[in-house]
Amino acid sequence: MTLSWVLLLVAIAVSMVGQVLLKSGAAAPSLLAQVLSWQTIFGLGLYGCSAMLYIVALRRIPLSVALPSTALSYIAAALVGHFVFGEALGPLHLGGIGLIGAGVVLLAFA
Repeated sequence: MTLSWVLLLVAIAVSMVGQVLLKSGAAAPSLLAQVLSWQTIFGLGLYGCSAMLYIVALRRIPLSVALPSTALSYIAAALVGHFVFGEALGPLHLGGIGLIGAGVVLLAFA
């Protein structure tokens, strides 16, 4: 695995941590409290870091492969939503996760 692929995977992971923080910030009692919460601010900062890592990864990975590979975050989001936030994960969700995973693998090795 090349450094570019490692950076892409790190960008996806950092983005997911940002998503979890934004979801945590959504528990605030008002929109203003949500926007000003440390979870929201830190989550947005992680999005910026993720974007920078993604930009560096794009120097060596074609956009037609890199962007669809970020769909791994959909898989991670479903799993985090289920295990951390208690969200439903039924057969259709699992089937969709399988299809997304297969598509990412196909593109990565194309």
